[in-house]
Amino acid sequence: MPAAVVVPVKAFRTAKVRLAAALDPAARAELARQMATLVVAAAAPLPVTVVCDDEEVAAWARGLGVTVAWTPGLGLDGAVEAGVEAVAATGADRVVVAHADLPLARDLAPLADGPRDEVTLVPDRRQDGTNVIVLPARCGFRFAYGPGSFARHRAEAARLGLAVRTIRDARLGWDVDLPTDLDLPTEADLARAAVADPT
Repeated sequence: MPAAVVVPVKAFRTAKVRLAAALDPAARAELARQMATLVVAAAAPLPVTVVCDDEEVAAWARGLGVTVAWTPGLGLDGAVEAGVEAVAATGADRVVVAHADLPLARDLAPLADGPRDEVTLVPDRRQDGTNVIVLPARCGFRFAYGPGSFARHRAEAARLGLAVRTIRDARLGWDVDLPTDLDLPTEADLARAAVADPT
């Protein structure tokens, strides 16, 4: 298997609390589910493993026909590392790790087409967080999500002696954390962003 996708998914009922000023708990849970479903669909035709510690999320993932890696108590970084190890054990050479809150995600599979000794980083539109990482499955990468993760992940690739390719993608760079993030860009906005930054 040349590549696989890992998607960490937080419990829908506790996701996106920073949107509380704009959405009630039920609406936040439904938004989280919708975005995660879109990201899983964007991974096709690559196999997907959802890492989670919530029974509702696990049932949702199985309903979509994807693999579940049960990762209680590991936190985001540990859960992603466990997910990467799980897909590596199935024979994947490269892993695409994509967050579940990317409402504009499309076609993740081409990102996996890179040199085996390279890490691809797709930062958020603020150039601060890391929305997507593509890496060799068995490179021993240590994930460090949270504010400033883009810089930390670049440093981790350097520690491992791996080349870094940065892709600034208007679709994949749009994650949803704050109420202002709910105002999605239009197709025209995305086209202008692509012209301004063709990478």
